Amino acid sequence: MRRTARSLCAAALLLAAIACLPSSSAAAAQIAWAPCGDSNDFACGHLPVPLDPGGPQPGTITLAMRRHLAPVGGAREAVIALAGGPGQAAIPFAEQFLQLLGPILSTRDLIVFDQRGIGLSGPLSCHRFEVTAGGPAGPEVAECAAQIGSNRAYYTTAQTVADIEAIRVAGGYEKLVLYGTSYGTKVAERYAQAYPQNVSALVLDSVVPPNGPEPLGLPTFAAIPRVLRELCAGGACRHITRDPVHDLARLLHRIAGGSIGGRWIDGDGHSHRLHVTSEELLDILLEGDLDPVLRAEFPAAVRSAARGDTAALARLVHAAAASGEEEAGESPSESFDTPLYLTTTCEEQLFPWNRSASPAKRLAEAAARLRSLPAGKLAPFGPAEAFALSDMPTCAYWPYTAPAPAPVQSPLPSVPTLILSGSQDLRTPTSGAREVAAEIPGSHLLVVPGVGHSVLGSDLSGCSAKALQALFKPTGAGGAGGSPILPCRAGGQLLNLIGLSPLAPPRLAAVAAPRDDPGRAGRTLRAVTLTLADVTRQLTILALQSGEIEATGGSLTLRFGGLRAGWARVSGATLTLHHYSYVPGVTVSGAVRPTGVSLRVGGSAAAGGTLRSGPRPHARLSGTLGGHPVGLLAHSGDGVAIVSHDAKVASKLLPGGSARRRRLRLLAGLLERLP
Repeated sequence: MRRTARSLCAAALLLAAIACLPSSSAAAAQIAWAPCGDSNDFACGHLPVPLDPGGPQPGTITLAMRRHLAPVGGAREAVIALAGGPGQAAIPFAEQFLQLLGPILSTRDLIVFDQRGIGLSGPLSCHRFEVTAGGPAGPEVAECAAQIGSNRAYYTTAQTVADIEAIRVAGGYEKLVLYGTSYGTKVAERYAQAYPQNVSALVLDSVVPPNGPEPLGLPTFAAIPRVLRELCAGGACRHITRDPVHDLARLLHRIAGGSIGGRWIDGDGHSHRLHVTSEELLDILLEGDLDPVLRAEFPAAVRSAARGDTAALARLVHAAAASGEEEAGESPSESFDTPLYLTTTCEEQLFPWNRSASPAKRLAEAAARLRSLPAGKLAPFGPAEAFALSDMPTCAYWPYTAPAPAPVQSPLPSVPTLILSGSQDLRTPTSGAREVAAEIPGSHLLVVPGVGHSVLGSDLSGCSAKALQALFKPTGAGGAGGSPILPCRAGGQLLNLIGLSPLAPPRLAAVAAPRDDPGRAGRTLRAVTLTLADVTRQLTILALQSGEIEATGGSLTLRFGGLRAGWARVSGATLTLHHYSYVPGVTVSGAVRPTGVSLRVGGSAAAGGTLRSGPRPHARLSGTLGGHPVGLLAHSGDGVAIVSHDAKVASKLLPGGSARRRRLRLLAGLLERLP
């Protein structure tokens, strides 16, 4: 499915002539390894492979690859690291693969290569897509296929599997360990089916079954209610909702095939009107696979919107769009290759139509298949959202080069296998992992609570990393599979740290007044408390999304809008608020400095006044509101704890982690001064 494209990716295929070479030394000579100019950890190499492995079509493709040598030297095994897609280069992620797989590379080389058709391995391109905004559709897809030409038949998973075998033989390796994420798991499984004798072990993270993904996205829709209710498990939604699935159904009913309006506030306090469709709600859920902050905000935003208050939903929609842009890649080498994605996906997925039919007829057949599904099969969504999520709107226009491929029925080998699944993964739900686990005798399925897509890269608890080490712990004469793999406990994930977003009051009258001051001044004081809590939460979220924080000379610079109006800005050691509004009709302005806090409270619904505190961390705010003396107790400091925790793990999880850790520590110090 298209949403798997932003996860890590890679590919592989067979070469019969090379497979018959008599010795590993002769095979190894076929790859001329040379130092990489940009890395001391990897050597760079290239390998020409046939365009049509084992077939009559002439031509070759040159695969670009990187190799990290095992410390012991002369390794007989290699780990082939396969990322997601299809359609994204793997070489830009070589260093991340090295970090994630480090413990199992002590006696094995690591090979990372760009799949044929992407990155540095003869990337496919279509001029039409380069000049068209909004993604490919209709005749543009057929035009792209025509530009690629008849050779588009040789960019499917089957050829990728053959390329992996060519790399094994040319590299002189006896066996391979295959590590795959998302689409990479499908490649690994298909290689294991084709060459079981050459597989030493499998590590499958966020599983796509060998004949997947399911073209209608049925596993994803089946998982949505379960994942939403898991978010609310253990009383997490006690003050938000009794049933997040019911709230989503209510909101979808309000949208009713159209859209619902809302406004989000930018960092300059400007209001932007937007319209949210049911397809966008589905996109947010899918984007939450890669961004736990979106999952944390979803239940309250949907609950509020279902009741008519769309401010939190508008903020969430904007955050999801920003998250998607960041995940799309920070450089051209990491961008998603749509032509390769379409070539692989359209050619090999078994869509519910006759390949010889016209595009209009294919679309009609797809619509009929969706309408024939049992009532509730896609609930709380419906056929329109399933159609939009799938690749059917684009692949219906694809000019096929071959009949539909037959499903692969070959058994998977009984080798040491670790299967990782995030319990909250909607792109590749746990049902697919269970399906594959049932096909591999003795395999270990580890479901990690509170994690979405790409487990090893997002599991902060360390449970999956320990399982990986356990799988490869030597047993006697060596090998894999000796140490027990323990189940993962709930907790310890980013989602657990930040918690679910609370419901935002739709008006001041909905704010519970303190017992000792039930009047307007008391409600305003409580509204100020909620406003400062929202500021703390937004600062914490921005801290966890590193792209939003800039550092100049060691200082911080960032800005963001209020939920209803106004803005907040961090510059150096000062936080400035300008008519920042979280509760309608209540605004907070002023500054938080090392010397103390000074705030002005205003707004049409508020009891206006001023609040101040001294320089001591978590000092008590006091002042007057509506002429009444008031005092605001210090908060619990949760935001400080979260940011401090993230500062500790930043250097381990993210490129440039040390610099980010310094910035997070500065932000933690700022949060300490917030009441």
